[in-house]
Amino acid sequence: EINRSNVRNLVPVWSFQTGTPDGLLATPLFVDGVIYLSTSWNHAFAIDARTGAELWHHKRRLPEQVKTCCGPVNRGLAILDRLLYMATLDAHLVALDSRTGRVEWDVEMGKVKDNLSATSPPLVVGDKVIVGMAGGDFSSRGFIDAYHAKTGQRLWRFWTIPGEGEKGVEAWRGDSYK
Repeated sequence: EINRSNVRNLVPVWSFQTGTPDGLLATPLFVDGVIYLSTSWNHAFAIDARTGAELWHHKRRLPEQVKTCCGPVNRGLAILDRLLYMATLDAHLVALDSRTGRVEWDVEMGKVKDNLSATSPPLVVGDKVIVGMAGGDFSSRGFIDAYHAKTGQRLWRFWTIPGEGEKGVEAWRGDSYK
């Protein structure tokens, strides 16, 4: 139990250095004694919570032409059963085996050439992984997708900016929706 009288006696048991630049914006996940952490530039780590030892490290290879509106950040992971989900700067959704860090599946949500990237943490709802797209600072239509958690198959897409012929497009002047 922690109280005011013994707080000054607390010392860190371990620390962990990610070795990645540009800071951390993600809340770690803690599951069964393992801390899962994502960092800038799409790194993911599994760390033994008792010892601070790195269990595995996944580093996504990114194309040179990646555009980011808010820096090369990753805002977090999601987990369901043994799969860990990460949205990536190059507009992919990746499922990693939480025990090994091995890629189970990798789906392209959009094209980097279309100024799309993903920085937000996925959201697991039932058997779906829901994730939105970044890139609003560039010319791109926004969307939110749902994927089957086990297979990565896209189940639906909701465009946050309507396109030609869609309800709401009249709110956009000329062709600014493009």
